[in-house]
Amino acid sequence: MSNTSVRIIVSFLAIPVLLTLAYLGSWYFAILVLAINLLSFYEFSKLSEAKGARVNIIWGMIGIIIILINKFVYNAENVFTIISLWFLILILIELYRNKGSALLNIGSTAFGFFFFSLSGFSLIGIREIFSSSVSEYSNGAFIIFAILGTIWICDSAAFFGGTKFGRHKLFPRVSPNKSWEGAIFGFLASILSMILFKVLLLDFISFESAIVISLIIGTLGQIGDLVESLLKRDAGIKDSSNLIPGHGGVFDRFDSLFFASPFIYFYLLYSL
Repeated sequence: MSNTSVRIIVSFLAIPVLLTLAYLGSWYFAILVLAINLLSFYEFSKLSEAKGARVNIIWGMIGIIIILINKFVYNAENVFTIISLWFLILILIELYRNKGSALLNIGSTAFGFFFFSLSGFSLIGIREIFSSSVSEYSNGAFIIFAILGTIWICDSAAFFGGTKFGRHKLFPRVSPNKSWEGAIFGFLASILSMILFKVLLLDFISFESAIVISLIIGTLGQIGDLVESLLKRDAGIKDSSNLIPGHGGVFDRFDSLFFASPFIYFYLLYSL
C-alpha cells in the first residue's frame, strides 16, 4: 500500500473522531487537545535530544497539564503565577539533575512548555469562547471545524500547487521542496475555503472576521509548518515520530494549527 493510500485511510478514520470530539466540546475536546499537545511535546523533546539537550519531559508535561486544566476550569485565572512558579521550579530541578548542559536543558524544556501550552490554551479558548450561552455553545465547534478544514485545504492546495507549478524555492535552507507558487496556492485556498465556511457554518461572525482568520491561516499557518521544518532539519530528523501511519508524528500533523491558533484566539477574544 502506498504512503498516499495510508494517509487517506488514516485521515478518513481520524477526522470524524476529531470533529465529533470538537463538536461535543467540554472535557471531551479539552482532553483531546491535552493529548495532542502532550504527545507533540514528547516528540519535540526527542528532536531536542538529537541536539544534545535533555528535556525535563515529566516537569514539562506537568506544566502543560496544569495550564490547560486551569484554562478550561478557571478560564486562565492566576495563569501568570502558575507560569512563574513552574519556571522557577524548573531551574531548581535542573540544579540537581546533572544531565548534560543546563542551558540547553532549561531552554529546550521552557520552549516546549510555552509553545505547546500556548497552543492548547488557545484551542480550548476558541472552543469555549461561547461557553456562557447554552444556545450558542456549538458555535465554538463550528469555528474549530472551519479552522481545521481551512488548514487542511491550505496544506493540500500548497502541496498540489507546488508539485504542479512550483518553480521558485520558498525557503530552501529550511524546506527545499516548498515553493512560492505552492505557498500562494495555499494562501488563496485559505481565503476561499474560509469564505465558504462563513457562508455554510459561521453566520454568527462577520465577513471581516472570516477574512482575518483566513489570512492568519494562509500566512502564519504556513509559517508554522516552516518552523517545525526548521527544528527537524536542525535535529537531522525527517519526521517528529512515526506515530500516525502515513503522516509522521502528531507535531507534523498539527504544526500549522499550533502556530496559528494563538493568533486566531486572541483576535476572536477581542473582536467577537
